[in-house]
Amino acid sequence: MRVRKAKLPDAANVHELINSLSGDGTLLRRSFPEVCENIRDFTVAESDAGIFLGCGALHLYGPHLAEVRSIVVTPAAKGKGAGGKLLKALLEEAEAHSVACVCLFTRIPDFFFRYGFRQAERTALPDKVYKDCTKCPRLHACDEIAMARGPLPRVAVLGPTQMEESLLNILQP
Repeated sequence: MRVRKAKLPDAANVHELINSLSGDGTLLRRSFPEVCENIRDFTVAESDAGIFLGCGALHLYGPHLAEVRSIVVTPAAKGKGAGGKLLKALLEEAEAHSVACVCLFTRIPDFFFRYGFRQAERTALPDKVYKDCTKCPRLHACDEIAMARGPLPRVAVLGPTQMEESLLNILQP
């Protein structure tokens, strides 16, 4: 089994797998054009024979925050280490970008605790909330757990307040 950065030909498999788990709200539905547009965010796992086993994405908000998104494996790959390999690759990518905090929202926190994530308050992750949660039909009845790894951000760059100036102040030497 290996993990690698996704390429545009992977978009069909990524799209199909994500949307196979969107009906029950496990993952947010993604359109095919949206997956294609964001394919560079994705990492895929595949068997030694090149069979698609799963995917995960790392969305960069800035040096203060990245988010693990759409991490999922096929039913045949469950329990065989593909999810862990994907997550490790995404965390290494965040580290290569010098991102301070990695967050995610999940219904299976036990898996992520093993990789250094801890439960966090949603209010500590305003960029994530503004990007996705404000548009989610489950906004006021969310059953996902917010998790973070690393120091929680002290700034936000999305949303009505546009705190870019605060971010620039932190980044200046």
